[in-house]
Formats: sequence, C-alpha cells, structure tokens
Amino acid sequence: MISLGIPDDEFIRGKVPMTKQEIRILTIVKAGIGPDSVVCDVGAGTGSISIEAARQAENGMVYAIERKPEGIELIKKNAEKFGVKNIRIIEAYAPDGMEELPELDVAIIGGSGSNLPVILDTIHQKLVPGGKIVINCITVQTIAQCLEYMRNREDYRYEAIQVQVNQLEQVGAYDMAKANNPIYIVTCVKEGK
Repeated sequence: MISLGIPDDEFIRGKVPMTKQEIRILTIVKAGIGPDSVVCDVGAGTGSISIEAARQAENGMVYAIERKPEGIELIKKNAEKFGVKNIRIIEAYAPDGMEELPELDVAIIGGSGSNLPVILDTIHQKLVPGGKIVINCITVQTIAQCLEYMRNREDYRYEAIQVQVNQLEQVGAYDMAKANNPIYIVTCVKEGK
C-alpha cells in the first residue's frame, strides 16, 4: 500500500477547488480503502482524492464523478502524472451518471451541488453492507442536510468530526497561523454483513 498525503503543490491545478492534503489524508483513512476496493468519488474536482484513493485501491477501481469540463481535464492530467490507471471518469452532474456504477465498497462525497439526499439515496442502492460513505462538508447547510439524512436512517451508523487546519506562514521575523476553512468529515457505515 502506498503512503498517503501527496503534497498539494504536486497536483496540476486550475481554478477548480481541491481538497487539501491534511483533509485528504483524514478522508482516505476514514474511508478504510483496501487494495481491492471499488470507490466512487462524487464531485471529484481536480482528482486529488480520486488519485489518493486509486493509489490505495491498487487492484480495485475508482469512479470519479465530475461535472465541470476543467475538472475532467485536471483529473485526466493528474491521473497520468501520478501513473494511476484504475480511475474511470464519469462526466455528469450527480446523481446523473451514477446508475452505471457497480457495487461500491466506499463512496466519498466532496461536492454534491445541492443534491446530497438524492446522491445518498443512489449510493445506498450501490453500497455493499459494511461499506462506507465519507462526506466532506464545507457549508453549514451541507452538514445539517447530511446529519438529518443519517438520523432518519436505521441502516447506518455515523460519526462526524470537524477539522480546522492552520499552517504557519513566515511574515518577516514572525510566524503567523494562516487558517484554512474548517471542514466537517462525516463517516457513515452501512449496517449488515
């Protein structure tokens, strides 16, 4: 298994948002991706999480769902740069395009475009018992929607953490904390065997 945490500046980037290194590490660890896992990355953006997931699921497959053409190109370029061949890109506005997914071991949601409940319903149909959904929530509305959805399900158990990463930045003779946006990471496990 390859180590986690590709430095942010190694990814080819454009104006598409990218999940930062520390959040990617936590997300992939919470997802518990194995060497043969089948993973879906919804709202894949630059492909940073898809790349990290594909490196963990070296004998599995990662389906990167992204709607923006610039994001699609960045995912292709980053997959080529990091030499991962087990990523299949689905150009769609989720939940569109998800009907072609096989059974999933893990689903990671980084962007839902206000469609979170429908995306979760679709993933539920594809997720194997014991499978995980990891949702990175940037807005208060998304975390509220996520928790409400999971509270109303009896077939999932979940945990949520909030992460605030600060990096020290040199300012003259001083080092000052530069804060990144806080993120909620919600890990949901589908009950059953």
